[in-house]
Amino acid sequence: MNGNEQNNHRNMILSALTIIGDVAICVILYMLYCRASGFYGTAHFGQTAVTVGVIYFTCVLSGGVILFKRNVKDFQVPMLVLRNVLLFTVACLALLSVGGFYILPAKLSLLMLLSQVVLASAFRLVLRMIVKAYRADDKHKHHAVLVGSYDNMVHLYEEMTTVPYFGYGVEGYFDYAPNPKFPAACPYLGTPDKVADYLAANRNIHELYCCLASSHRDDILPIIHYCQNNLVHFYSVPNVSNYLHHRMYLNMMGNVPYLSLMRDPLERVENRLLKRLFDVVVSLTFLCTVFPIVLVLVTIITKLTMPGPVFFRQKRNGLNGKEFYCIKFRSMRVNADADRVQATKDDPRKTKWGNIMRKTNIDELPQFINVLLGDMSIVGPRPHMLMHTEEYSKLIDKYMVRHFVKPGITGWSQVTGFRGETKELSQMEGRVKGDIYYIEHWSIWLDIYIMYKTVANAVKGDKEAY
Repeated sequence: MNGNEQNNHRNMILSALTIIGDVAICVILYMLYCRASGFYGTAHFGQTAVTVGVIYFTCVLSGGVILFKRNVKDFQVPMLVLRNVLLFTVACLALLSVGGFYILPAKLSLLMLLSQVVLASAFRLVLRMIVKAYRADDKHKHHAVLVGSYDNMVHLYEEMTTVPYFGYGVEGYFDYAPNPKFPAACPYLGTPDKVADYLAANRNIHELYCCLASSHRDDILPIIHYCQNNLVHFYSVPNVSNYLHHRMYLNMMGNVPYLSLMRDPLERVENRLLKRLFDVVVSLTFLCTVFPIVLVLVTIITKLTMPGPVFFRQKRNGLNGKEFYCIKFRSMRVNADADRVQATKDDPRKTKWGNIMRKTNIDELPQFINVLLGDMSIVGPRPHMLMHTEEYSKLIDKYMVRHFVKPGITGWSQVTGFRGETKELSQMEGRVKGDIYYIEHWSIWLDIYIMYKTVANAVKGDKEAY
């Protein structure tokens, strides 16, 4: 068994151990809390406990095990556990109710779920510490060589060796001439035609990373042939560092690979469907329950405090730059500057009632209609006035990227300090960076977190809300 096979074997064992440990924690906790509720030892206890274990096993299996992956951050481990527990909660309530099984009282259920999050997270983090220590040991390193010495190969070497627990030992590099940019710790091993001889003499090499230009195919093909016939993993590294200096993402179109500039989870149909379903359910629920009451109250107070319509409609840019009418409760007196001048802290156009609506986000609530119509999402980059889009797209790099997704009632930038008036260009640049971060890191859990932060900020008061 070679090094890669051994590593895969260890990862499989670790995954199995993690899943078994998680399920064991769940079942033990269930038994303890059943004892507290008086259900332990009854005729149907065993059957229910097995059912609970199977449900949690399925949830954990669907989430996978990431603790052995080299590029995973520690905080992602408990986040995955939280995801598993939330899915388990929903599945248990549904399946146990349908099957007529015993369900723990609400208080004990909550305590059990919290205990599961804490103990399963601790269990996985301890395993991850062991994995890190194992990989940092020189005896267990993955040995690799590099072929080609472009700048991106220098960066690859740094990425592989800077973090000890990544577990890489880079033996050196091959190229047509030595590259002074490589540190002394990564020696020059010779020209590419010497690679096969080197690998034959050094059977401990597990991986080879090649960055030669396609014009050197006569040198590349023998290297690939040797690797495939001698259990060395061959990886092709595209050289884009001469015109791009940030991370790229590999995609497949059939059997053809291609690189994208950014990760966009919402490009996947299933994710767009999930987000749209979430938007429709939440917006429809809100519009059929709370919104009619809010509408009556806002209409009465608005009509008593200022003349003009209750709603304010303004053209803004949405998905792919498409224009749509964004709907809000009117918080300002009717004025000619509404479509070109941002609201300021002491804006004389605002009424006292309008100020209250803006500070509590009440003025944004009609946008749930936009969400239901499909022009907006509950969470996403805030839509800007047409004039601002035209101006900022010329001043801020990557500004138009924010239009790759639907605009939102609230967004990541709004809950991380970039809400309100943009007095300086740097403030809008910060908002755009936040919007791009959201697009690249979208998940339904991130949407829920942003919604929670929006409500929390509205309750405690947001100094940027005006």
